Amino acid sequence: MFSEYFADLHIHIGAASSGNPVKITASRSLTFANILKESAENKGLDIIGIIDCASPPVIADIEKLLAEGLMEELTDGGIKYGNLTVILGAEIESRESNGGQSHYLAYFPFLRNIKDFSEIMSEYIKNITLSSQSTGLNASQLLQIIDSTGGVCIPAHVFTPYKSFYGRSFSSYQEVFNTQEWEMIPAIELGLSADTYLADYLPELRDKTFISNSDAHSLPKIAREYNKIRLKELSFKELILALKNSKGRKVLANYGLDPRLGKYHHSYCEDCQQGIDEKGFILKCPLCGGDKVIKGVKDRIMEISVKGVTDSPAFRPAYIHQIPLLDIPGIGPRTMEKLLIKFTTEMDILHKVSFEDLRLVVGDKIASSIVRARSGAARIKTGGGGFYGKVMG
Repeated sequence: MFSEYFADLHIHIGAASSGNPVKITASRSLTFANILKESAENKGLDIIGIIDCASPPVIADIEKLLAEGLMEELTDGGIKYGNLTVILGAEIESRESNGGQSHYLAYFPFLRNIKDFSEIMSEYIKNITLSSQSTGLNASQLLQIIDSTGGVCIPAHVFTPYKSFYGRSFSSYQEVFNTQEWEMIPAIELGLSADTYLADYLPELRDKTFISNSDAHSLPKIAREYNKIRLKELSFKELILALKNSKGRKVLANYGLDPRLGKYHHSYCEDCQQGIDEKGFILKCPLCGGDKVIKGVKDRIMEISVKGVTDSPAFRPAYIHQIPLLDIPGIGPRTMEKLLIKFTTEMDILHKVSFEDLRLVVGDKIASSIVRARSGAARIKTGGGGFYGKVMG
């Protein structure tokens, strides 16, 4: 018997309980324990991937929670915390011979696997305590290490201009992986500035599952993007079957930002600080003639697209443009608190609560904004150059 679950598989840790920083750019309140509480109680997620678990201080936090009986490892992989299942992961940076740098997500079934991975990575990383560190390994070498320690590798935010597979390093997987290695990778992470429509401009991604995750650097950002998946039960084994679109398990829907809200969607000129909405290959800014152009995700995809058309395979699930509740005009912390007190979780507010019930709590105007935002009908100012887009109403 299959059930449907919500999953966010890319959540950072800002600090360990010891106070050691982990993800330098993340909030220090983003601890392992706080992530569990926020994901289960406020967000309403069923499965999460915490991708800084190769850090030794984080491993110590995990061991402590397991020893105290607050969590338990599942037979088929993953860690159970109440009704929430946690997948242990790491984000690692490769360095390619062409100078490109890419981030990869590595997911592991058991604590012992990620401890083995951490020990090996400590030979290649200067400070294994910190997140997203460069290894000096190329993508093929990194893939082999992840596989040898029982993990699964997924390229992270593959189109962003900085430190990503297509955005910074390659135009095709054939530049770094052979066919057998490429087949070992079941999925790719779209990132905040892309969606299924854009990613399916690349025919070589036709057989890959797409996942949309928050890449959260603070507690409120958890589940700003997420996935609906069909599984028989919550476990690492079932999740990987879904990523492989195997045995009836699959990703049923991606819920994510309209790519225009991402901070790298449009190209952007650093000289005149203007977004560039031009077709074709952009080397210089058409507005000021400057050459400090940050190539946007949309323009990069158009540049490397083989046919210049998007073509999604039959198994590809819908990508549903959705705006996080706290990004909707009129919703601040106090309004959010009122909504959660009444409706319990963000997943319930986004998927189950009717307009009539919403308006009784927050009034017609904000209720209407929520309905528009969750259906992708809100007006948007496009982001680019490292600046997020804006919801205009």
